[in-house]
Amino acid sequence: MLHIKINSKYWGIVYIVISAFFFALMNLFVSMAGDVPVMQKAFFRNIVALVLASVMLLKNRSAVRTGKGHVGDLLIRAVAGSVGVLCNFYAISNMNIADASILNKLSPFFAIIFSFLLLKEKPAKTEWLAVAIAFVGALFVVKPSFSSEALPAAAGVLGGLGAGVAYTFVHKMGRAGVSGNLIIFVFSVVTCLITFPSLFLEPYCMSWHQLGVLLLAGGAAAVGQIFITKAYSKSPAKEISVYDYSIVIFTALLGFCFLGEIPDGWSVLGYCVIIFAAVGNWYMALRRERRKERSEQKAEALSDVGGITGDLPAEREENSDPPAEKTEPSAEKPEPTPPLAGTENSLSIESKEKEK
Repeated sequence: MLHIKINSKYWGIVYIVISAFFFALMNLFVSMAGDVPVMQKAFFRNIVALVLASVMLLKNRSAVRTGKGHVGDLLIRAVAGSVGVLCNFYAISNMNIADASILNKLSPFFAIIFSFLLLKEKPAKTEWLAVAIAFVGALFVVKPSFSSEALPAAAGVLGGLGAGVAYTFVHKMGRAGVSGNLIIFVFSVVTCLITFPSLFLEPYCMSWHQLGVLLLAGGAAAVGQIFITKAYSKSPAKEISVYDYSIVIFTALLGFCFLGEIPDGWSVLGYCVIIFAAVGNWYMALRRERRKERSEQKAEALSDVGGITGDLPAEREENSDPPAEKTEPSAEKPEPTPPLAGTENSLSIESKEKEK
């Protein structure tokens, strides 16, 4: 049977694309909720994730112990993620959903920056280039008009920054073995604590339709959160974050199917640029990995050759007379050990010098 071993980085890419699809669903449902206050949208977005994460932790209570020594990282990730969610929902509620989505998806760019600053992960030049190309493609898609919607657009950028910081700490804790379920649980608890008072301070009577789509938004967000936590736990942010831009394609498809939105020519051009950046980054990552594998194989071959040459003296000893078996000490003088090949001349010269 053929067994194919997939590198953890490629699993990270698969997970992040799946998460992008579910976050696109979340954006669609949040937009369909209408004029529900932002805080309440965020509350329902996270209450479902909190329930699912609680169930998972109850099934695997040992996961709680993995957070020992990482309380600060868990809280920073939770607060940064909460800021990102609130800012993103504010942008979605006050500007075009495509503009808001792409501004939030500046998070991969911020994740690369903070991974470099906080985790000392040095991205390759081609990775920087891929992120820049993807960002340019995203601008073609959204065609942002910052002059008329300065505050929502600024909130969208801040949301992307918060998400980027959050994902950086997810990767840091993933390398340290912190459970992904614990990360999601702490994040959901903090966000619910921040948004829960708004249910009483800013009461709003929702329709059944609004309640339903918000619950669907929470479910989609929970699934997306699970997969994106898996993604950044498997691979460094600098290697997989560019694939998070696939949410632009998913958002366009969902908008066309459910909202009747048809992308214009500039948007189609942006999709092509983003796909080109993703494929190019994938190809360059494969090339780097293959070069690394070849260099490791070459180093291993050289070490094997060195090991063979290092064993030659042992082979000579094996070809010489076997050593005498150990016996009890006696009065007889033991016979001298025969010299190794190549030492007779040096011994004869030494004996002649002594005779002189």
